[in-house]
Amino acid sequence: MAPTPQTPRTIRRLPPTLVNRIAAGEVIERPAAAIKELVENSIDAGATRVDIVLRDGGRTYISVTDDGCGMSAEELLLAVERHATSKLEGEDLLRIATLGFRGEALPSIGAVSRMTLTSRARGADAAWSLAVEGGVVGPPAPAALATGTRIEVRDLFYATPARLKFLKSERTETAAAIDTVERLAMAYPGISFTLSDDRRTPIRLSAAQGDLLDARLARLGAVLGRDFADNSVPIDAAREGVRLTGHAALPTLNKPTTQGQYLFVNGRPVRDKLLLGALRGAYADFLARDRHPMAVLFIDLPFEQVDVNVHPTKAEVRFRDSQMVRGLIVTAIRHALAQAGHRASSTVAAATIESFRPQAAPPAVPAARYPTGLGWGRAPVPATPPARLMEEAASWFAPLTVPSARPGDAGEDAAAAPEPAVRHPLGAARAQVHANYIVAQTEDGIVIVDQHAAHERLVYERMKQALIDGGVKRQGLLLPEVVELPEQAVDRLLAREAELAELGLVLEGFGPGAVVVREVPALLGQTDVQGLVRDLADELAELDQATSLRERLDAVCSSMACHGSVRSGRRLTVEEMNALLRQMEATPHSGQCNHGRPTYVELKLADIERLFGRR
Repeated sequence: MAPTPQTPRTIRRLPPTLVNRIAAGEVIERPAAAIKELVENSIDAGATRVDIVLRDGGRTYISVTDDGCGMSAEELLLAVERHATSKLEGEDLLRIATLGFRGEALPSIGAVSRMTLTSRARGADAAWSLAVEGGVVGPPAPAALATGTRIEVRDLFYATPARLKFLKSERTETAAAIDTVERLAMAYPGISFTLSDDRRTPIRLSAAQGDLLDARLARLGAVLGRDFADNSVPIDAAREGVRLTGHAALPTLNKPTTQGQYLFVNGRPVRDKLLLGALRGAYADFLARDRHPMAVLFIDLPFEQVDVNVHPTKAEVRFRDSQMVRGLIVTAIRHALAQAGHRASSTVAAATIESFRPQAAPPAVPAARYPTGLGWGRAPVPATPPARLMEEAASWFAPLTVPSARPGDAGEDAAAAPEPAVRHPLGAARAQVHANYIVAQTEDGIVIVDQHAAHERLVYERMKQALIDGGVKRQGLLLPEVVELPEQAVDRLLAREAELAELGLVLEGFGPGAVVVREVPALLGQTDVQGLVRDLADELAELDQATSLRERLDAVCSSMACHGSVRSGRRLTVEEMNALLRQMEATPHSGQCNHGRPTYVELKLADIERLFGRR
């Protein structure tokens, strides 16, 4: 019977074994977490090779062997005590230079499993072994082992059956372990890693050679595949002592989830909300909201500028200047993507080749992503007539073009026009098919361009530049609108009052629990002021960045660009088609439209020859 509030209870000290089991619930929640802690210990020990073996997804057996500095018998006994570590010098928690520092991993694992540690210190005559079962530590005993350490964990969570019941299937737990090791392998390309189970060896990574940037790219190609290595842009930027390096994929290489995003702070894999939000913001103009970019980013900064002692799992960090770090990520990625120019992912061509195979069905594309109602391989559907206001606004930014040709003129002009040069990156226009796709010839292949998607991106980029050059035009409200909010939300909004004014939203405090809105961005037209301000307050609470307003402005620009660009079904002259190709080559991000779809597909002669069995 549970004690009632009136029942006297005596405060008592919990036994050490129970304390370790409670701590293990925070540090070791699944086999992958145990592997992470053990591999991080190997890296901190200076290992050049780490071998992991697991069975039954890590439930029944985990082994981690390294060639690091090793431990003596006395150090083995200290290693399994709580908060005993060799990695923290002094008492300064703001200068942590190692992956581990809390001294909790080994006692936590030993408290919920049957663990055996075998180690031989560098230069020692013999190795020593130590057994820990359910938190009970045995005496050290002589053992046989080369220099380094081997830790074996059997029957994980046998001492905490409740946690054992919550583990997933063997396949799921193995996948989590693979992901954990791959993340650490990305950060440390100079270390060899293997991971195997009873049936296969899913990870076999040799130490990469060369300088750090080249070694990282080689390791990323080995882990993420050739597609990422070939279709990513290098990132290398610095600001106020913080350096950002890594690789970001072209927008046309994306995923339906965030699984392709890997973030590291001083070599430590993290899943930080601020960093994920910055990555989303950097790609906001290039991807649909249900698609996510691929990127591997490494942030290196002085230890005192970041706090890693936030959670026992060490997966979260706190930056002293979070806004500077966020701004560095967004600016660096956007600059790198701009440097890529009109490039689109080579995987687009691979998908095109695959679609020609008889057994492959055309990919299903959500109709909502195609403003004109087009799908791959379907005839064009007449678009809904655009609003006159949208057409007029977008026409200010559209380039001057030759008057539209009459139906049938494209083919005649193509035949009569002199042979144009094909040495441009996107080649020379040869034909227009289905009144929507431009076929161009390059020196070593052909390019197929979606004229509406391509021109939409061109118009959108011009409109964004106009916003940058002239600022966001504001529209005063005839009757200022009062928005009631919690006091904390009001404080967050007023703290960013100047930035919001730059975006066209002018507000001021109106008592302890409200703000009054006097001006809104003119581009938004008749907008829901109450909903806009509340969304901004929520966004600031989550990401500390007013992204909703920027996204709404971008959405309006995108809609205007869509309605004001060259429509599907409009026949173009050869001059118009070539003018569009040249503008694409000169415009950053023109390889994908505002919805993240590719604007063109390039097929090399070798690809075409394979289609016809010539290769």
